[in-house]
Amino acid sequence: MPTNRFPRSAGAAAVRTVAGLLLALTLAACGAQSEAAPVEESARQGEELSVEIATVTGDGIDVHTEKGGGEVTTMASPNEYGAPLTFLVGATDGDWLNVLLPVRPNGSTGWVKAADVELVRTDQRLEVDLDEHRFTVYQGDEVMREGDIASGEEETPTPPGTYYFTELIKPPTDDTPYGAYAYGLSGFSPTLESFAGGPGQLAVHGTNEDDALGGPASHGCVRVTNADITWIAENLGLGTPVVIS
Repeated sequence: MPTNRFPRSAGAAAVRTVAGLLLALTLAACGAQSEAAPVEESARQGEELSVEIATVTGDGIDVHTEKGGGEVTTMASPNEYGAPLTFLVGATDGDWLNVLLPVRPNGSTGWVKAADVELVRTDQRLEVDLDEHRFTVYQGDEVMREGDIASGEEETPTPPGTYYFTELIKPPTDDTPYGAYAYGLSGFSPTLESFAGGPGQLAVHGTNEDDALGGPASHGCVRVTNADITWIAENLGLGTPVVIS
């Protein structure tokens, strides 16, 4: 998906315009169940409504299956779409962080060294209610914005889970199936191994078919109005938690 490093300014995501074809090849409009839900639990309990976002500071990072050991996978940063590699932090243990990974299977976690990332804290989150076909953006307990969504159809559902924004792209025009902006999510489809040449990745994006909002209409992506996705792109950064339930 998007551009090289995304500097954050006034809470807005910096993006680069890319061809509509790139969108079709990368965003999959789908997602999968997540086993780990650190944000959802804290939000429901009303205890700690802020979480930490970790952004890799170098050109890559070693992810361990166990704190200080186990198998190691090296992940590159920026990611394959040009965005800085970002994680949602689930737990801190000394110099180590347990993070939610943007890989299959959904809910995968790993351990990274705190020294290899830059940490910021956010109390913002986007919640999606699949039954009501509504989204709500919160800052702590305060509702910042809400609106209608379209979710996945029966064969390609939008499954519940805790995800986060991994990249942001802006199509060349608003009149595309992805609307004004498209945020990639850290989750992947349980039913589609690939979609339009991409990896079957879940996304939140705008639409050029507002009439489809309020019901199932997508391959799994969460669609919102162009006005809503523009506001989200201007106010929520990479790593912001997205809780789908």
